[in-house]
Amino acid sequence: MKVLVVEDNALTRYTIKALLTRLGHEVVAEAETGAQAAGLFSQTNPDVVFLDLILPGKSGIEVLGELRGINPEACVVVITAVDQEELDLRLSDKGVNAILRKPFSFDDFRTLMKTLS
Repeated sequence: MKVLVVEDNALTRYTIKALLTRLGHEVVAEAETGAQAAGLFSQTNPDVVFLDLILPGKSGIEVLGELRGINPEACVVVITAVDQEELDLRLSDKGVNAILRKPFSFDDFRTLMKTLS
């Protein structure tokens, strides 16, 4: 799968990219800010977007709305350390395909990618 990673933390971004590569997926672009995300999404047309919720400039929720405006069927995995049922329901209502909680293990990541395939 072609993947866009939107994450402001360089170490987390690197880790996700390394795990995706190890599992045979291609990271087609990386964004550090919400402002970069929609443009890269349009340019690269990824199969999956890994989207952090807390980003400089625009929140992940705002970016999610922009991505849905470009492609309502986009596969989006939200990355977050926040564990709240209310947030999960809100994200589900917005059509998020999955939530990846930080910190995550390789096994968690591999299982998630199998469900998206």
